[in-house]
Amino acid sequence: MQALRQEVLPPSGVEFAACLKFTPSTLSDSGPSTSQSGRALFNVVVARSSLLRIFEVREEPAPISIQKEDEKDRSSSMRKGTEAVEGEVEMDASGEGFVNMGAVKSTGQRGVTQSATVHKFYLVREHRLHGTVTGMEAVRTIHSLEDKLDRLLVSFKDAKIALLEWSDAIHDVLTVSIHTYERAPQLMALDSALFRAELRVDPLSRCAALSLPKDALAILPFYQSQAELDLIEQESSQARDVPYSPSFILDLANDVDKRIRNVIDLCFLPGFNNPTVAVLCQYQQTWTGRLKEYKDTVGLYIFTLDLVTNNYPVITAVEGLPYDCFSLAPCSTTTGGVVILAGNAVIFVDQSSRRVILPVNGWLQRTSDVPVPSLNAQEQLRDLQLEGARVTFVDDKTFFVILKDGTVHPVELILDGKTVSRLSMAEPLARTTIPAVVKRVENEHLFIGSIVGPSVLLKTAHVEEEIKDEDTEMSAAPAVVAPVDAMDLDDDEDLYGPSSVTEKPVANGTTNGISDSVKKRTVVRLSLCDAIPAYGPISDMAFGVARNGDRVVPELITASGAGDLGGFHLFQRDMPTRTKRKLHAIGGGRGMWSLAVRQAIKVSGGTLERPANPYRAENDSVIISTDANPSPGLSRIAMRSSHSDITITTRIPGTTLGAAAFFQGTAILHILYNATNIIRVLEPDGTERQSIKDLDGNTPRPRIKSCSICDPFVLIIREDDSIGLFIGEVERGKIRRKDMSPMGDKSSRYIAGCFYTDTSGLFQTFLNEQAPMENVTSTLQGAMNAGSKTQWLVLVRPQGVVEIWTLPKLTLAFSTTLLSTLDPVLTDSFDPPALSLPQDPPRKPQELDIDQVVIAPLGESRPRPHLIVLLRSGQLAIYEAVANALPAEPLPSTRSSTLLVKFVKVISKAFDIQHTEEEQKSVLAEQKRISRLLLPFVTSPAPGQAFSGVFFTGDRPSWILSTDKGGIKVFASGHNVVQAFTTSSLWEFRGDFLMYSEEGPSLVEWMPDVQLDGHLPARSIPRSKPYSNVVYDASTSLIVAASSFQNRFASYDEDGNIVWEPDSPNISFPRCECSTLELISPDGWITMDGYEFAANEFVNCIASVPLETMSTESGMKDFIAVGTTINRGEDLAVKGAVYIFEIVEVVPEPIGSIKRWWRLKLLCRDDAKGPVSFLCGMDGYLVSSMGQKIFVRAFDLDERLVGVAFLDVGVYVTSLRAVKNFLVIGDAVKSVWLVAFQEDPYKLVILGKDPQHCCITRADLFFADGHLSIVTCDEEGIVRLYAYDPHDPESKGGQNLLRRTEFHGQTEYRSSLLIARRPKSGDPEIPQARLVCGSVDGSLSTLTYVDDAAFKRLHLLQGQLIRTVQHVAALNPKAFRMVRNEYVSRPLSKGILDGNLLAAFEDLPIGRQNEVTRQIGTDRATVLKDWASLVGAW
Repeated sequence: MQALRQEVLPPSGVEFAACLKFTPSTLSDSGPSTSQSGRALFNVVVARSSLLRIFEVREEPAPISIQKEDEKDRSSSMRKGTEAVEGEVEMDASGEGFVNMGAVKSTGQRGVTQSATVHKFYLVREHRLHGTVTGMEAVRTIHSLEDKLDRLLVSFKDAKIALLEWSDAIHDVLTVSIHTYERAPQLMALDSALFRAELRVDPLSRCAALSLPKDALAILPFYQSQAELDLIEQESSQARDVPYSPSFILDLANDVDKRIRNVIDLCFLPGFNNPTVAVLCQYQQTWTGRLKEYKDTVGLYIFTLDLVTNNYPVITAVEGLPYDCFSLAPCSTTTGGVVILAGNAVIFVDQSSRRVILPVNGWLQRTSDVPVPSLNAQEQLRDLQLEGARVTFVDDKTFFVILKDGTVHPVELILDGKTVSRLSMAEPLARTTIPAVVKRVENEHLFIGSIVGPSVLLKTAHVEEEIKDEDTEMSAAPAVVAPVDAMDLDDDEDLYGPSSVTEKPVANGTTNGISDSVKKRTVVRLSLCDAIPAYGPISDMAFGVARNGDRVVPELITASGAGDLGGFHLFQRDMPTRTKRKLHAIGGGRGMWSLAVRQAIKVSGGTLERPANPYRAENDSVIISTDANPSPGLSRIAMRSSHSDITITTRIPGTTLGAAAFFQGTAILHILYNATNIIRVLEPDGTERQSIKDLDGNTPRPRIKSCSICDPFVLIIREDDSIGLFIGEVERGKIRRKDMSPMGDKSSRYIAGCFYTDTSGLFQTFLNEQAPMENVTSTLQGAMNAGSKTQWLVLVRPQGVVEIWTLPKLTLAFSTTLLSTLDPVLTDSFDPPALSLPQDPPRKPQELDIDQVVIAPLGESRPRPHLIVLLRSGQLAIYEAVANALPAEPLPSTRSSTLLVKFVKVISKAFDIQHTEEEQKSVLAEQKRISRLLLPFVTSPAPGQAFSGVFFTGDRPSWILSTDKGGIKVFASGHNVVQAFTTSSLWEFRGDFLMYSEEGPSLVEWMPDVQLDGHLPARSIPRSKPYSNVVYDASTSLIVAASSFQNRFASYDEDGNIVWEPDSPNISFPRCECSTLELISPDGWITMDGYEFAANEFVNCIASVPLETMSTESGMKDFIAVGTTINRGEDLAVKGAVYIFEIVEVVPEPIGSIKRWWRLKLLCRDDAKGPVSFLCGMDGYLVSSMGQKIFVRAFDLDERLVGVAFLDVGVYVTSLRAVKNFLVIGDAVKSVWLVAFQEDPYKLVILGKDPQHCCITRADLFFADGHLSIVTCDEEGIVRLYAYDPHDPESKGGQNLLRRTEFHGQTEYRSSLLIARRPKSGDPEIPQARLVCGSVDGSLSTLTYVDDAAFKRLHLLQGQLIRTVQHVAALNPKAFRMVRNEYVSRPLSKGILDGNLLAAFEDLPIGRQNEVTRQIGTDRATVLKDWASLVGAW
């Protein structure tokens, strides 16, 4: 069997981050930083597994509504005694603008009152890499001296380092070089797969170090100046353009010091003439059970790298540090030295080997002999656990320790002269996300990345203030609380607590030479700027049924996150919308337009009220709809009556082709076809003001096929590809034909066109000085300020030339021939207007013709212009408009101006679109015709939130949207066909849409609280606790989930006496996992009932199992089966239990609003001698595992389980999956078994098993078209396909399962779901299986069956793409997926296709697609059809 594995959702969260100036927009001198648009401060590049994302952090003025609301809130909620007094700083919600400066100095604020600003993330680029990222650092190379930009260094799991830089030409990352060490002798060791490489960079970018197995470093030196390069050029004959010198491998034990073994962490230290490395290592390894023999085994070694003489002297060696040290952080040059985090202490070591220790609990004295300073009473009560903590400096003497639950503890280095005398930890400042990586940015920002939840950007502010004598008794932190940020962060508000102020007495009390009894305290403020949303690892998932209004859709329920960030995340395949009302009266099968028009104000006394908010436009008042029958069509004009109903005021025979508000919204421009084309101007009530018939002499011109209206211009394109252009005259309130002579011959042909109104200020023209003078006025319109609007006309000629013309003077500003081939970057070709005369016989439409083109803003808070194009073949491409540099060459004399914009392809998608024969012009064909249009819209689904997007109508209806942190996404709408679409605010809501779908005309809105940042529309249900298992009960539509939390653990002897308990307040009990069962209703996500297990019992698995019962007519009913582990400490054997629950309906409480209420009823508890690791149902029996045994049991009399069969299997069962009477068993050691169950007599028969050992995390049956395979995943993420074939001699008569394919998925998945897939071609009786897998890194992947013919084509294509496409960071996709197998002569790589690699084919330009497919003997249309039939979430 062959399959396609594709990532539906990429990995979630941030594991590595680099903060740097990477893109040119972050340079302060890059273009106009107007006060309206804000400015880019820096880039944050984040990575998780194989996903790399580049964000831009922009400083923007706070939205007006936020500022005003804050002022109102502050004045109403300011309590007495908390107002800002002189000498105290009051901050607004985002911690920026200082409202009352007083006499206060604050770092970086220059004492100026600023307008309130916010800092926000914007996604610039996203790449799925063919490698797993293990480190990321910013570096400055010799080329940074020229362009002032940083480079990005990324390390990968297979010992590679890639140097990336930003390329303005392609507006994307470019690979400078890749350095591979995978053939180094250190990586040939058998256990090198368990090793994780760490990347570190010297603060002055002199070199980078990558840690390798066997205590070695790969050192990559960088040139720092032109002088170094010149020296190299003199020595070698060829000129050098590379920014680095040859790298080498440093064996620490042999080359530096033989004591450096088992490296724990390393870092570069600042302030040295040569690069200097601090290494934390453990010469003699130990663990908790060997502390009597070996403790304090960690050493710190600081040595310099002399890259010229290859000399590495050790300058500091400190031994005897606690055995549980795990992290190093370099201090600044003012103090020198390093800060080490251990499990129970924070240790500062300076360069003279002096150690300063701060214990954070009472365990340090018990596990270590290091001298501990005397502690005050408060410090003796402190009980913190530092495992999993991260450390970062915020200034020279203060660093933050961020614990694994997100609590931020500030620690200060107390100086005595120039040496550090002690460490002082203050009360916690705040609570933030669970940290995986912490980066300090430019002195005033902290970026905290998390792999289990949102990653946040914080702002730190330091303020010194004086405390007078009478205030000195306020030793506790004063109650100044920074309010939580005003921005709506979905799941961040409850986890980001209030920040308070820490008091820090300064040693010398003299200020300005006057010795007054004054103490100073430093106020450290932390405020939340913005967050990158994430949901973290998927621990379990289930399909449920969601109701979007009246529609029932499948929804994937995932239990995700960890700790306080745990909860549920719900995914839907299509954009979730609900129907608010049906509007059958207005029809609209051929088009709908909802317009905001108003009567021109002529009444004295001003009856037309000004809108309350100048940013809030008026609501719509008129709907125009049109239908194809009765022939020649019918158009209706409708308005809303007083009862919220629709009244049709006018009916007009003829088909409406376009309508829009005109003359600043005081009239309607209406384009109609009724035997002839008519362009009409209507009054707001629908009466006709003017009508122009589109005649050539007295003969009607061909019918209009498309039109574009943009006040005051009208463009029509007729079926013979000729165009007409009209302009409105505001004074007369009428329209007239516009002269088109600058555009060439009057009979020129055009196949598509549209208007675009630019409000972003991006569309700037550059004048040609040498052009004839009469054209100079034409660009006055183009030279504009950022605030004013400019209008442009985009036209496509039949041969594929796309031209952008200025309005109103019609001068050519942009011309390209590359759009019809979907090239990655479009720039002005400087060609004169092209010729496109009529052909005889008339030209037939071609497959690669441009069918639709539109320039529209896409975005959320900062919409940017995008060019969206649809080819007739169904290929959709979206280009982002990017400012372009001034042309280097003078313009040709045939062009008077050029548009300083280039278009960069962001996304490309192939739709499988069928075209009817063009010859059919009958009435029936006209009624069946599907109009595929790109319709721009702006919607506001919630107050303060707005999206600019484009809707694609037709038989593949889609929403094209862009979010700040998610980039551009194309979501299917979930309808079979959408014939007409428009936004409508007729019912006073700006989130409404009018749609004519297969259900008829209806008013539709998005479902509330849907997050569109991801690759699937999602909803987040934060629950402040993690869930380990989730199951959906179909009979009651309820969810049963097991929540997990940490409980105190105590050991007891046989008499029930406690063996050990803490003997001091700073010693705590150990913790163990504990579970509770919850019955949750998806309506409102309320917990209806629960079941608490013992304090040392946790849930391994939950399953909804059909078992025999006497309570139903059919004799079967779904029960909830739960398997648990009872942990009794390390001295007693672990036990388990099986529970059977029934969900029963009870009478609801009268006060509640919920009509039906349910409870969990425990029917049976069955104790087991070992842990019950997995459960499943099979033919009405319950299959459970107990350690290394499998039991099949029947449920007898609804009260007990009776065993009918058992089987001894491997060591520890990790997975059970049954289909009919076949059972697939996955084991932690003995790999996978295939077993059959027979009932007469009862017995389990082993059919086959894998002869090789492997740790399976999940095993599933996978079947399609009469074939069967077994799919397994192991703990390294390797996906394997096994076949059961007794006729194959290798299988020894079927005893051995045959390993057919191995595919490296890189991350393990522990939850999978088997769903039915019915391919569009034919409807087989038995559907194909599709496997949906949720990984521990948050990615969601699917495994889909591929038939032989398509597989051969796609497999050959995959080989071509590996060889001919330039992959990001120059990685090798083939090696990334290859699995090393000692038992076969060549890798078993054929059988599973890599969806991430094949997706690159869609993005190629059409010329390259043809070239690649020609070499493998097929064509691009066939391959794209294969691809379109396979992709999709489920």
